[in-house]
Amino acid sequence: MQDIGPLLTLYKQNHRLPILLISPTFGHLSPEIANQYGLTHRKNHYFFFFMIEGFTKHGVDLQQFEIKNNQLLFILPHQIHQLPSGQKGTDYFKLGFDESCLSLLPKHYPFLINPLNNQKIHLTPSAAARLKSIFELLRELLREMDTDPELILAHLNSLLTEINTAYFATDKRPVDEKLSKYISFKLYVENNLTDHTPIQNIAEELTLNTNSLYTIVKHYSGLSPKEFITNRLILEAKRRLYYSESHSIKELAYDLGFNDPEYFSRLFKKVTGKTINIFVQDLSGY
Repeated sequence: MQDIGPLLTLYKQNHRLPILLISPTFGHLSPEIANQYGLTHRKNHYFFFFMIEGFTKHGVDLQQFEIKNNQLLFILPHQIHQLPSGQKGTDYFKLGFDESCLSLLPKHYPFLINPLNNQKIHLTPSAAARLKSIFELLRELLREMDTDPELILAHLNSLLTEINTAYFATDKRPVDEKLSKYISFKLYVENNLTDHTPIQNIAEELTLNTNSLYTIVKHYSGLSPKEFITNRLILEAKRRLYYSESHSIKELAYDLGFNDPEYFSRLFKKVTGKTINIFVQDLSGY
């Protein structure tokens, strides 16, 4: 279980951009290099898998996703990603780039916050065809290390715009002010996760009252704001346990902002249905 932090630095396909694209006949790392990283990583960059033809399974935060024709899976920084050990499909694209690359693009892409909690996107045949064309153009640009980054970024912008449209097309609700507030809520939680900020303070930060915040978060996530934050904290605990980033339950509790390790342990069991010790034991079979 190694961190793949240096991957985009060591094996990027452009001198000035941290980006890596792989297809069946392009961009593959050697078996020796791939084996150094193993099949399971905690991502520190954005990752996309677009299946054109075939079938595979990827794990994201200890959950399995099946990916079939005209489907795309995206994985966000800090998520645990388990690659398949077998066949990936006969035609596909894999793409990775980090936050520094994303910061050079001309706009924001709301789907990267995953507001609808749906990391697998089903593409229409026409959308899949357009996406394939953009990936192919990117592949040609990345064949030369000295390609002008502006050309790569222009096509990456088109790619993310297409994916963003497809992401929200799966949900009939329009991208409106409520969704914008929910995205802001998720960003606030990510940026202040271990602070345990009171819900009232978060609502005020987002220029909402607590009832409005509750309605918005419940609408998009099915959870109350408090439940959402609790689940996110427990997910972070599971990630850190997976990588043994804390040496004891007490240390893990304090790292996540809990003053009472026993309360943290009870909360973990309430959310996961398992004690921390049993959860750790079960990880050995993952």
